[in-house]
This record gives sequence, C-alpha cells and structure tokens, in this order.
Amino acid sequence: MSAAVTAIENYEDFVKVHGVLLAASGLPQSLHRKLFHKLKAETFDGGNYFLVEPVEEGRQRRLVLTTDFLGENSDVFLVDHAWTFRLSDAYKQLQEVPGLVERMAALMCVDTDLNLEDGETCDEDGVKLSAVKIVEREFCRVKEEGVRSVRWLELEDLEIDDSMLVSLDLLSKFPHLLALSLRGNKLKDPEIVAKVVTQFKSLRALWLNDNPSLKIGDNYLEDAILLNCPELEIYNSRFTPKYGGWALGFCGGLYEKDNPEGSHQSDHPLQSVTSLDISNRCIQNLITKAFSPAELPVLSYLNIRGNPLNGNSVDDLLKYLRGFVNLTDLEVDIPGPLGENAVDIIEALPTLSVLNGLSTSKILESEKCIVDSMLKPRLPEFNAGESLTDRVINVMWLYLMTYRLADAEKLDETSVWYVMDELGSALRHSDAANFRVSPFLYMPEGKLESAMSYSILWPTKNAQKGDECTRDYLFGIGEERQRSARLTAWFHTPQNYFIKEYEKYSMKLSSKKFSPLPVKPSATNSLLRSDRSALQVYTDIPHVEEFLTRPEFLITTEPKKADIVWTSMQVDEEMKKTFGLNDQQYVNQFPFEACLVMKHHLAETVQKAHGSPSWLQPTYNLETHLTQLIGDYYTRERDGVDNLWILKPWNMARTIDTTVTQNLSAIIRLMETGPKICQKYIEHPALFKGRKFDLRYIVLVRSMKPLDIFLADVFWVRLANNTYSLESHSLFEYETHFTVMNYRGRLNHMNTKEFVEGFEQEHHVQWLDIHLRVKQMIRSVFESAATVHPEMHSPTSRAMYGVDVMLDDRYQPKLLEVTYCPDCTRACKYDCEAVLGGGEVIKGSDFYNYVFGCLFLNETNHVSPL
Repeated sequence: MSAAVTAIENYEDFVKVHGVLLAASGLPQSLHRKLFHKLKAETFDGGNYFLVEPVEEGRQRRLVLTTDFLGENSDVFLVDHAWTFRLSDAYKQLQEVPGLVERMAALMCVDTDLNLEDGETCDEDGVKLSAVKIVEREFCRVKEEGVRSVRWLELEDLEIDDSMLVSLDLLSKFPHLLALSLRGNKLKDPEIVAKVVTQFKSLRALWLNDNPSLKIGDNYLEDAILLNCPELEIYNSRFTPKYGGWALGFCGGLYEKDNPEGSHQSDHPLQSVTSLDISNRCIQNLITKAFSPAELPVLSYLNIRGNPLNGNSVDDLLKYLRGFVNLTDLEVDIPGPLGENAVDIIEALPTLSVLNGLSTSKILESEKCIVDSMLKPRLPEFNAGESLTDRVINVMWLYLMTYRLADAEKLDETSVWYVMDELGSALRHSDAANFRVSPFLYMPEGKLESAMSYSILWPTKNAQKGDECTRDYLFGIGEERQRSARLTAWFHTPQNYFIKEYEKYSMKLSSKKFSPLPVKPSATNSLLRSDRSALQVYTDIPHVEEFLTRPEFLITTEPKKADIVWTSMQVDEEMKKTFGLNDQQYVNQFPFEACLVMKHHLAETVQKAHGSPSWLQPTYNLETHLTQLIGDYYTRERDGVDNLWILKPWNMARTIDTTVTQNLSAIIRLMETGPKICQKYIEHPALFKGRKFDLRYIVLVRSMKPLDIFLADVFWVRLANNTYSLESHSLFEYETHFTVMNYRGRLNHMNTKEFVEGFEQEHHVQWLDIHLRVKQMIRSVFESAATVHPEMHSPTSRAMYGVDVMLDDRYQPKLLEVTYCPDCTRACKYDCEAVLGGGEVIKGSDFYNYVFGCLFLNETNHVSPL
C-alpha cells in the first residue's frame, strides 16, 4: 500500500492501494477498471443478470443466468457479505443480532416450521404427544380393530428412559409388531433394552439410533438382539445378515408405517419394484434369494453405494448383476465392490446406460476410470427440537468462505469467516465451473481500518441464458492436496472407500510393537568449573533473568560470551551467525525437537514408535491423512459411537484457531485456515467440581542418548471457568472447553496440593496411582523421540519442556501436547507445597535455580528421574 494515498479518488489510486489484492483475487486485469467503478458507485447489478431458484425440493438453491449471453471475462459483479464473523463469535451473534438468524436460516434453506417436525405426533391442538399418550392412543386401535392392527410403532425423541420403556409394557399391547422405532431417546442400559425388544419375535425392523445405550463400547446389545429376534432384517438403518424381501421392499417403497405388510399379500412382493436404493446399509452379501432377477424382474435403477459387499467377489457380483436384464441405471462406489475401473464395469454390464449419474457412452468416450461427478449434495438435516440457531450452525459449513487479514507487520492470528448474500450463496459447485468468485477488501480511505468486504464474481467461460452459474469450491486444489476427499464437505462421497482406507491405516498402527528403552546411568557431567567461577547465561526470557539467582550462574547481555544460551528463539545457523554463537555453547533446545513440539510431528513420532497407545487419542494430520480421518468418522457414525473432534493448528499456542466440533463438513473446511491435526476429543474427562481441567508438567532433559530426563516436583492444574457441558452451543464457549486462561478468560489459580486433596476426596482415588501412570506416559513420549529420531541427541543441549496432560473419567492420562520453552509464570509466582515426597514448600522464586541446577550441575533437588 502506498503511504502517500489517503483516499481513493481515481483508478490509479485504486491500483496503488489494491494492487496486491487484485493480483491475489485472480481477476483479469481487463476487469480491474470496471471493478473500480462498481466499487466506487456501490453498483450491485447482479439482479439484472441472474435469478436464484430453488432445487432439491427447496433444500438448496441455484443461480441461473437470465441475460441472453455473458462472455468469458466480460464483466464483474459485486456480491455483498450477509454475515461476517470470527468463529468463536458465531453462536453469540446468531442469538443477539436482530434478524440475523432468520436471514441465515432462509438463505441456507433451514427456515422450515420449527413447531412441527416431520413425523411428529400431536394432538388436535398441535401439542406434541408424550410416549404414554401415543401408546394409549395406539392401544385403543388394538382394542377396536384387533391385535394385528398396530404393526409399526414410532416412539422417537420422547425422553423415554429405561424405566419408562419397561413401564410402557409394549409386548402385551402390541405383540405382533413388525417395526419399532425408539430413536433419540434416553435408553442407557443395554440389558434392559435387549430384554424388552427381544420379546418381539416378529420384528423385521428396529431403530435404536441416538440412544446412550449404543455408546457403551461393546456389541452386547446388537448381539443379543440379532440372536433373539429371528425375523429382524433392519437394525439401526442397517441390513442384518438375515435381510430379505421385507428389507428390500422397505427400501423399494413397498412398506411404510401406514402399510407395513404391503398393499397385497404375494409370494413375490418385489415383482413391481423398478427403483431400489439400498445404499449405506452395511450389506456384506448381495447374492441372495430375495435380491435376485427372479424376485426383481423389472428393476431398472439400483444404488449400492456405501456397502462393503465383501462376502462376494468382483467377478461373482458382475456376473450376478448381468442377470438383471432391465438394469439401466447403477450407482456404486468406484473403486469399490465392482472393481476400480468404470469402463470395466460398463463393459461387464452391457444393459447400463447410466453409471453414477453419467451417460455410459460419455464415460467410454472419455475413458474415465473413476466416475463420481454426480455425487449427491449434502442437504440440511435436522434433529427433533433443534433450534433455528443450531440448524444454522450445523449447515453453515456448506456456505462459509474465509480469509485472513494482514498488514505490513503481521498476519492476523484468527481467520474471518463470511457468508455471501443470497445471490452469491446460490452458486453451486462444479469441477468445470463457468464462474469464479473471490473475496475482496475495498479500502476507500486507503487504510485497512476503512475496508469494506465484498466478493467479486466474474464469468470464466461463455454462458447462455438458462445456464446454471457454478463455481469450483476447491479452486486451485488438486489431488495432491486431497481434492476428492475434501469434496466430502459438500457431497456424500463413497463411505466404503474411506472406511477401507481407515481400516488399513488402523491395522498398520495396531501392528506396532515397542520395547521400552533401558534406564541407564546418567552420562552427563556438571558444568561447574574447578575454580568455581560462574557460568555465564544469556537469556531473552524475563523470568530467567529475574529468578536465576544462584552464584554459580551469572546473567550476561552478550550472547557470544555466554556458556549457556537460554532463549525463546529458534537457535539455527542464521541466529548463530547473527549473535556470534559457537558449537561449544550449551543451548536450551535439541536438534530436530520439532518431532515433539509441533503437534503433527508429535503424533507421527508416537505413532511410528507405539502405533496407537491408549494415552494418545486417535490423531490425524489433515494435510496427509484426511482420507483415513473421514473413514474413522464414518465408522464411528455407522457404529453409533461418539464423534466429537478437536482441531489444532500444527504450531500455534494458547488454543489459537482451535475448534471442537462433531460436524464432518466443519472438520474439512477448517483446513482452509491453515494446517491442522484432528484429534478425537476426550468427551468424558475427569472433572473437578464439575469443571474440565488439565495438568502442566515440566520435563527437564539432559540427554537423549542415553535418555536422561527428569520430572519437576512442581506441576500445576489449569481449570476451565465454566461447568463442563456437551450441549452443542457450549462448543463455542472458550471458558467451558479450554483451560488456558493466561491470555483470555479470567485466570483462577489454585494451589496444586489443595487441588490434589480435593480431587482425591471427590473421586475416591489415590493421586499417587495417577502420578505413576503420568510418569510412565511422559517417559514413553520421550522414548518415542529418542527411538524414532536419534538425530535429536546433542552433547551441548539441555532443555525444559512443558507436557500437558488430561485425565479421562477412568483417570487414565492422555497426552495433549509438548511445549518448547513453556511459560513458567505460575511456577515462579507461587510457592508450592510438594504433593509427593516430604511435602516441603518449594519457593516459586527458586524455580529456575533448581531447573538450572538439574540441567547444568547434575543436581536432583525438587526433581525426580523418569
């Protein structure tokens, strides 16, 4: 930006101030002047060229060209931003800014009637009926029309718990049920649930989705139900191994709540089915008596995406499907159970005219191997009772765009997210897009403070009247950056492929075997000179300068004269040259320590050594293992277990740009704000007085070979300020889910001994048992680094690391991160009574005295070897 420009008066000023932004936007230079004039006059003329119209039954919108012709790079249009925010403020803004949530709900197609969900049962006044009332009403039908009059019962999202389920006495009232749905209730005890539902011997379909009983972790409930319900064909939306004509008829539209047995009794009820969608049903074996050309003679459309079909070979499946002589339209994962090549599938099934939504003739012409251009879009999905704000929060990831502000000095630490107005948000995705859109900051006063944010839209291909206007959601991102996997944010991609990749990855990790390193005598020596002259220390850390008071050490301001360089900066060749450092000086860092202190490298180091130890949550580097993460997510979703994740930047502290979410689209979209790891969130941590906490330990490393490490007797607890909650709105509350309050939130210090005594009393545990587990875990972490990265060893390195640990609700330690040059303000500020050992008081002012004594004088005061 030119300092001489104070306001934009003409085109030349515009280019001077916005040159970098113009180049970054990709807008052709031929349109720069036109853009300037539209910005200057605030010309929003898109309405003269485009029309927004509903598609997907009103659950999505698209943008259509209404003018006769628009040539490539012929015009540029301003698109306003309807909502701009920092992610941490999203929920609060939707609740507090008048009219915002209503506008976003309309824009994102989630503004349907909130008072009456589809399928909800209400009385004459529109009041939702309770479980007891619904059962009473249905039982009246039984008494009037006979016991076979009610064969399909839906009791969904009705707060039914275990005792209520028993008290409803469903078996005596509805002994001949074919289908029972208990979705979204509060059933916890698998034994009680199994005892009730397994009494229904005629059940063909059972839905227990979204009940706590499915999160127990073992398969007791499923095994009990499948063993004792001999006719069950559908369990939690999946086909059981016993599936047959009823399950296929359900998917083919023959059977539903008002018609559970079909409109007519027949030995061949599937004879009339022409279209069958059995995607994502966990089908192992497709070759059955029910699914056969004889039973489905007129079948023309078949969707088998998302099924493993590992009970059949590729050749057997292709041969079997050739028997469906009317099959012209097929959807299947590629690569998948029918092979890895679309052309081979088409040649094996000559009746096909459409494969995955594309003409088979066009596929053969292009010789495409993988055909998934007709992926189904992710459309808004609601849970019963969900507020308008929650709906917007869940769906917004399909619409958000982002940028990060910067000036001449630094890049803003947190990204800005925004939603384009109704016109811009109607631009749907295409791999062969005919338009491009880019954010643009207009600074009419020549300064960032005066900036107004827009998006600019222009045609990149010729477009005719009636053409849909599209953009590439992943413009500039190819397969080398996991393009196909990243499309999962907006589309339903083949689940089976991702699950298989995850299973291979998981098996590789589980095969790792690690042998702990032997504990050897220390090989380091005290640096104290024979004449006892002081060791000179150069430091840029105020606490070291203030609190290192031992006579054996003397602070110097000249780095090249120092015996010890203790710095917060990276000591690399450039720094050595700048400060005149040499290789004989001791430094407070080890070579290649990034393998510990950068989050993605830490996970990789541990996984290479240990595979997937219980003390490391499942962790994925999104830049390299997005596919495996998606497979893990889909597997958890399929199995009905928790799916809450935390995203952390590789190399940022203080929880900057850290997000907790269970939304897969959010996980993928958050990659856009910088490289991150995605780690399974500890949903059930040990709590202290209802609040989440973590523990900061200080580890002192004298040597990596042999491993010579110590744990400082001082550690401290960091407490969240709010009561812990998993309510969706709480995920945006920093003071509920995070514990680092040094930089935001109110900091409440608690004496460590007071915490330990209170924790022991609250949880009836011995802290010594927990401490021993923590010590073993920390040693294992540094053993991983020593084994995987032996190049870390350096005879002139001595370092201090912060290790952050959380306990789960079984008091098992979980590694959070390892920090270089940790902030030790608390250790210096507060005197601490030792929790273990003699219980002596450790003065905060002596903290760096015993740290330096351990590392450089081989002392062991207030530290214990690991």
